[in-house]
Amino acid sequence: MTSNSFKLACIQLAVGSNKRTNLDRAKGKILEAAREGANVVVLPECFNSPYGTQYFAEYAESIPEGESVSVLSQAAKEAKVLLVPFRNETKNPANCTTHALCIILKARELIATHRKIHLFDIDIPGKIRFQESDILKPGNSLTIFDTAYGKMSIGICYDMRFPELAMIAARKACVMMIYPGAFNMITGPLHWELLQRARAVDNQLFVATCSPARDMNATYNAWGHSTVVDPSGQIIATTEHEEATVYAEIDLQQLQTVRQSIPVSMQRRFDIYVDVAANAK
Repeated sequence: MTSNSFKLACIQLAVGSNKRTNLDRAKGKILEAAREGANVVVLPECFNSPYGTQYFAEYAESIPEGESVSVLSQAAKEAKVLLVPFRNETKNPANCTTHALCIILKARELIATHRKIHLFDIDIPGKIRFQESDILKPGNSLTIFDTAYGKMSIGICYDMRFPELAMIAARKACVMMIYPGAFNMITGPLHWELLQRARAVDNQLFVATCSPARDMNATYNAWGHSTVVDPSGQIIATTEHEEATVYAEIDLQQLQTVRQSIPVSMQRRFDIYVDVAANAK
């Protein structure tokens, strides 16, 4: 039996170069969110390290033995929340290959993992070039996990640009897509909000994004603006670029109302086009 509502917290964390400081700060913010009544807590992409391919191998850890999982497992237990943090996982230390990974924790239990499927390899002439494939290996499967509030699915940052993940999640009865991400100062103003609202309204589910706070002294400047969007495509909670925690009351009855009012899920013409969820793994 699922609950009809829950409180979501997206922690837009200020991240520095000291991993232990980042972990302690994250734990403090998780406990603070729990005191504010949050049931599900999301941390940003690269919450325990600066964002950049030059940092990924140095800050990566093994799963589940690493320091970050240990600290966050304890935090989830103390806070009594479902916790969705991002971190990098070491796969082959000999050549510094890592996986971009989200883990889902309940108390000390690791209940799911998601490895970033689409790597951020872009080249906008005169503005930004970034090649995650220089250091990261992509994941090869979808991630859907059960909660007390219904099924949820997850993507990491660039995954949000690919609508198929949210489409499949909706077909498989998910109530929310969660995207820890770190869009930059070029792509953020253009597409961050637009993509979230598109994923939400096309699939009639909640969408939550969680970015690190912006640090203009860092080598990569995150856009920030962690946001929660409802199934009708309306923004119900957001922030600017500074460190902040975004709270949203998630009313699952609204999801049912939206889906019944405009029943696109029952009106799809799979006799004309293919159901992307049919053979999804």
